[in-house]
This record gives sequence, C-alpha cells and structure tokens, in this order.
Amino acid sequence: MFRRILCAALLAGGLLASTSPVRAENRLALVIGQSAYRVVTALPNPANDAKAMAQLLGDAGFEVTAAADLSQRDLNRLVGDFAARIAAKGADTVALVFYAGHGLQIDGENYLIPVDIDPQREADIPLQAVRLNDVLNTLNSVPSRMRILLLDACRNNPFPAINSTAGHGLALVDTKTGAPGTFLSYSTSPGAEAEDGSGANSPYTTALLQAAREPGLPIEEAFKRVRVAVNKVTEGRQTPWDSSSLTEDFRFIATSDPAAANAGPRPVAVKRTVEEWKRTLQGKPTELAHEMIVGDGSVAAYEAFVALYTAPPYGPEARAWLDLHDRMAAWNEAVLINTVASYQAFLDRYPDSDLTLTARKLIERLRNRPVLMRVAAVSSAPAVPAAQGAPSIAPTNAAIGPTCPCSAPTPGNKETKKVEEKPTKKRDSDPPRRAGRPPHVRDFDDVVVYEPPVRPYYGPPVGVPPVGIGIGIGIGGGYGGGYTRGPANFPGRRGY
Repeated sequence: MFRRILCAALLAGGLLASTSPVRAENRLALVIGQSAYRVVTALPNPANDAKAMAQLLGDAGFEVTAAADLSQRDLNRLVGDFAARIAAKGADTVALVFYAGHGLQIDGENYLIPVDIDPQREADIPLQAVRLNDVLNTLNSVPSRMRILLLDACRNNPFPAINSTAGHGLALVDTKTGAPGTFLSYSTSPGAEAEDGSGANSPYTTALLQAAREPGLPIEEAFKRVRVAVNKVTEGRQTPWDSSSLTEDFRFIATSDPAAANAGPRPVAVKRTVEEWKRTLQGKPTELAHEMIVGDGSVAAYEAFVALYTAPPYGPEARAWLDLHDRMAAWNEAVLINTVASYQAFLDRYPDSDLTLTARKLIERLRNRPVLMRVAAVSSAPAVPAAQGAPSIAPTNAAIGPTCPCSAPTPGNKETKKVEEKPTKKRDSDPPRRAGRPPHVRDFDDVVVYEPPVRPYYGPPVGVPPVGIGIGIGIGGGYGGGYTRGPANFPGRRGY
C-alpha cells in the first residue's frame, strides 16, 4: 500500500514539474530600456517595452535584472556584471538580453546607443556608444547553455550630424559564424528602420509578448509569429529578422506535454529550395502565400513568391525585402573581407545606396594604411630583377641592421682576428632550390622595414690613414701621450 502511494506521489510530482515554466537550466535575463535621451527627442516606448518584457521573463522563470536610461559607462558595467552572474551560475545557463532603444551601424559595425551620447561626427559613435559585438563577445567569454539577444533597436537615426552619412538600421550579423547556441533577433530587417508604435509598446514587443506566452511554443516558431504579426500591423513597412545557431529547443513557457518537455537535441531543419517553394505556393491565395513566406523569412521563399506573384501590394513589398536583404548580405561580405577590392565590388553593384559614402570612406582608409614591403631574406645575392610594373628591391640584411663603409673589418686588427679565429658552427646544406629559378634568386619574406635615420659622420674620409697627434712635455721627468681619431673601425690608443 505504501509503495503505491509513493509511486503516485512521484508521478504527480513529475507532472507538476513538467507544467512549471522553469526547466532544469538556470535562466538569467538582462532587460534594458533607453527612453530619456538627452540631446535628441525622447522615445516613449522603450521604457514600457522593458517593463513588460521583465514581467514576461519573470513569469517564464528568469532571474531578471532590469535597468533604464543608462549612460555608456553604466551600460558597459551592467553587461560585465551580467556576464559575471552567468559564470557564477554555471554552464547550464540560458542568458537572455532584451534591449529597447536607439541602435546604429557605423562602418559595418552595430552600436547600442546610451542616453548620454552627443555625436558630432561618425567617429564619435565608437567612442561614446557600446559595440554590439563587444556585448556578444562578453557573453561568449563565459560558458553557458545558450545566449538570446532581442534587439528592438532599429529605430531611425536621430542625430542630425551623422544622419545623412551613416547607413540605415543595423548591419546584418550571422550567428552561425560564431559560437553555437546563439539566437539573435532584430525588430526589423537589417538595413531597415523600425517604428516606435502609437500604443503603449512597439509593434515588435507587442507581438513578442503575445507569442512568447503560449506554453510549449519553440522560440523559432514564436518569432515566425512575431514576423507575421509585425508585418501585418505595419502594412509591410517592418518585418522582424532573426539568425539562429541554436542546437537545442527553447521555450519561454514550458509545455504540459512531458514528451515535448524532455525532448533531446532538435533535428536539423531541412531548408526548401526555390523550386520546392514554388510548388508549395502554387495556386494558393496571394495573402496566404505572402503570410507563409514572411513566417519562413528565407531568401528562397521570397524568390519563389516574387516569381509567382507580382501584383501589388504584396509583390512589390516582397521584391523590396529581397533587394534589401541582398544588399545587406553583400555589404556584410565586403566588411568581412575588408579590402579595397571588396568595397569596390559592392559599389559597382550598388552605386547609389545609403552605404555608398561609407564604402568610399573605407576604401580611402585602406589606401592610406601602411603597406607591407617585400624584401629579400638575409643573403649576399645580387638584386632580384623586378617583375613587370613592380619596383626592383635589393637584398637587405634586416637582421643585422643598416650597413656603412666604416663597419667593414680592417686587416691586421687584433679584435677582428679574434673573431675570425672562433670556430664556426656547422651549417646545414642549403635547401633545394625551386626548379626553373635562377640560382641567385632567394625566397622572400614579408616584413615591415623601418630604416633608422643616417647618423652624421665627422671623421676623415674612409680609407685615409688616421692622423696621430702627440704632445710631449719633459721637465725633470717625462710624460708622453697620444690620441688618434679616425673612423669607428680604427680603435683609439692612449698610453702613459
């Protein structure tokens, strides 16, 4: 009888645990709302968005740290403290950051904007703001189960001094290139601007609050619903975007289904091709087909849609989304490569975009940076003939520094003889030369050469014997002295 009661109690306890919003992992959240900007118009909704998200995450089992209207110093300190808390909790921790406020991209980098910022030029943003990659790197520096960043930060650029030169919205970030276990969401597409909204919360946060409260809904499915809801309420002007490298399921509110709650690693989702999407969309009503591709959010889905549906409003809207995504993907590639050729290729493809001035500036910056010189390895070989259009470079002994005529050893010098009499170490035979190359040509090393200034030489011409000056004084005794001055290779003598 007692055994039956114990089994029933354990079963009931298991069912109650499965309906709890908290899973076995630790959950930590940092929620930031930036409304009271000091030099530009305040944003009414970020403070409301942060309060509502803090309430939701608390109900979902997160230990929440909420803060508002932070300066750059306070924002950096808070992120560092949050990383320390993750480290203290251990590797089985889900870390979530929600940020509402202004965000900008400068030179291909994304920045979160403190309330005390007052930029007069683009170069002030890296000095006064907080780089998004620094936040990501800080979170990645401590072991955790997964990292979730939700950015309602793509509002318009409010700073007149840089409004016409900086790119719109935020630059694309691909979480698949970093550590696995990261989910990143923007309130709108990269390169686009989000709306603050006319209600108590922004369109993005409003949709997220609703989708995240459904029990058992995986995070990817929740953000599919967010994309569709925001796209509808803004009439296509705003479509949220996300990038994921998660390897496990995450649900804001746990499901009551024990099988789903204890599911292991997710199966890898198979992405459909453009042709597969065409077959899926073929014959469906335009509005339904549009809702399907917005929820999926893939390039293949949009390409299939624009091939089948061209009528407004959904045809032009989908085409504009696809063009913007292609441009931001090309910009991301140019920034990652970071060469004159990569930026020029972007300009050739998109000569009149909002990123044109930035691309030209980065090209000029790269052209003015120091250039690596190719100099010959230490060798006594003659100068190597230059290739067509390249300057001829003579072999340089960079290891022993600059040479001058006065440093050549002089026959008969005792110190020189001692050096010559030292036994020489056995030298390995020269490596085999490459086929087809002249015997005097050596391999090149890439080094940066900084030649020291030439020191003035005040001695007699090289090759002229030193002049001795002697003075002798004899008064009931004798003193003789001699002084010789010559080049450095002629040692001085002094006798008594």
